[in-house]
Amino acid sequence: MSRLEAKKPSLCKSEPLTSEKVRATLCVLKGILTSSYGPSGRLKQVHNGLGGCVCTTSQSSALLSNLPVTHPILKILTTSTKNHVSCFSDCGLFTAILCCNLIENVQRTGLTPTTVIKLNQHLLRLCTNYLKSESCGCRIPVDFSSPQTLLCLVRSIVTSKPACMLTREETDHISALVLKAFLLTIPENTKDRLILGKSIIVPLKGHRVLDSTVFPGILIEVSEVQLMKILPIKKSNAFKVALFCASLSGDLSDTGEGTVVVSSGVSLENAVLEQLLNLGRQLVSDHVDLVMCQKVIHPSLKQFLSMHQVIAIDRVGVALMEPLSKVTGTQPIGSLGSISPSSYGSVKDLCPAKFGFKHFLHLIPNEATICSLLLCNRNDTAWDELKLTCQTALHVLQLTIKEPCVLLGGGCTETHLAAYIRHKTCNEPESILRDDGCTQTELQLLTEAFCRALESVAGSLEHDGGEVLTDMKYGHCWSSQAESPSVVNWPDWLSRCGCGLCNSQEELRWSFLKATQHPIAPQTCLPHEATGSSNSLTLDCFTAKLSGLQVAVETANLILDLSYVIEDKN
Repeated sequence: MSRLEAKKPSLCKSEPLTSEKVRATLCVLKGILTSSYGPSGRLKQVHNGLGGCVCTTSQSSALLSNLPVTHPILKILTTSTKNHVSCFSDCGLFTAILCCNLIENVQRTGLTPTTVIKLNQHLLRLCTNYLKSESCGCRIPVDFSSPQTLLCLVRSIVTSKPACMLTREETDHISALVLKAFLLTIPENTKDRLILGKSIIVPLKGHRVLDSTVFPGILIEVSEVQLMKILPIKKSNAFKVALFCASLSGDLSDTGEGTVVVSSGVSLENAVLEQLLNLGRQLVSDHVDLVMCQKVIHPSLKQFLSMHQVIAIDRVGVALMEPLSKVTGTQPIGSLGSISPSSYGSVKDLCPAKFGFKHFLHLIPNEATICSLLLCNRNDTAWDELKLTCQTALHVLQLTIKEPCVLLGGGCTETHLAAYIRHKTCNEPESILRDDGCTQTELQLLTEAFCRALESVAGSLEHDGGEVLTDMKYGHCWSSQAESPSVVNWPDWLSRCGCGLCNSQEELRWSFLKATQHPIAPQTCLPHEATGSSNSLTLDCFTAKLSGLQVAVETANLILDLSYVIEDKN
């Protein structure tokens, strides 16, 4: 018997945030995330020292899933961010950077965790109530009769992912395709509830981005030999379809711990094959034109169906089963027994298609709420990043249907919100002090820490040494070139604010974002200016950013409230 090792005692550490090692690790994580933020964010290569694939990205979902984190505090932060991204797809870096900023700024105030948490929660309520209010100066309603705002939203997402390696023309092309793919998933006739379809991303690597396109229906990849066998496809009316989720390979299913009793002289293989051929006879007698199987179809059954002019496609995979069921109106068949007529569906037409070196069978539905986005890029790394970006944009558009509004991007929401919070707490502190039992000094200290955290997120968009400013009228974010002189006439050096809504030729005054900010009542430049410059706006998803703000503050509160970390070292 091997010798048992004595159990090690658990490691208990008090006040973990006072540790210099923890602070340094948090600072390193913040540096990684901050330097990845925005359209000019620096790319990161994450790889295992023992080998394996290399991930080149600046997206939070790819970064955090590939970044090994061991300290419990960092695990709380990264897990909260990953949970947010899994629900909303966007604003992951915003969430994580804001959380790091809040922790860092609050520690400098020297306030007790209890006071900090109460005031943070109150300031968060001020933010959320303002962002949801009709008077909000950084929120734009979405008019679905005009696609321009939605196109700006998609373009903002695509341009914020530099690892996609897109030119301006390619960015516009992909943005338009993503919006078109999304619009194809919206049913024409809806009653009480809107049920969206699905966009399927079909890979075509090693081709020009401008070759990407969208098709209504589904593209099923087939071999050239297989496609030649089923051509030509000629039929005047709809094609009747059967969809199988059960294997038609003839293999015996796993019996688990049970046994199979076979009579003497009976061949299992022949019995199963006969059952498959009986199934094929029923399909032929029911005038089925197309048979699709998630798994494998036995060669003999394929040959039998081909002899009776029935097209057989196998190995379509589990990912396509739900879209195929929606497109064809079929109920996936899970047995080899008799088939109910209600299980069959239909498609309007079948067409062969070839793109690059790949061959496809194009299923054209009667009513399309499923579409295929044929996505091209020059190499595997750029394609993987572009796929993730398109998935994010499609999800954000779905969220925008539920909450038909968007927020100003380019750091303008953060700086505008910080200006609003300063103004509110400076001019109406009584309600906060009365409800939370804090002093005026504590409120001022934490308000400044909270607003600085928001402004630091906006400042993280600048990576080339330029100055970041905010105007004293609207509270928007502005960025200047690195070589700006110390004494400068700012209208000559600035063109438009970060979101693209405000013009520097207006009578504005600016101050450096890092300088001491005096409370101002930020005005709104909506809605008439928004309509005039909507072609070039930078926008953020309202739902994702609001959730990110809440997750960042609540996670920071949780981490700041930690008194002990107990680790089991066994």
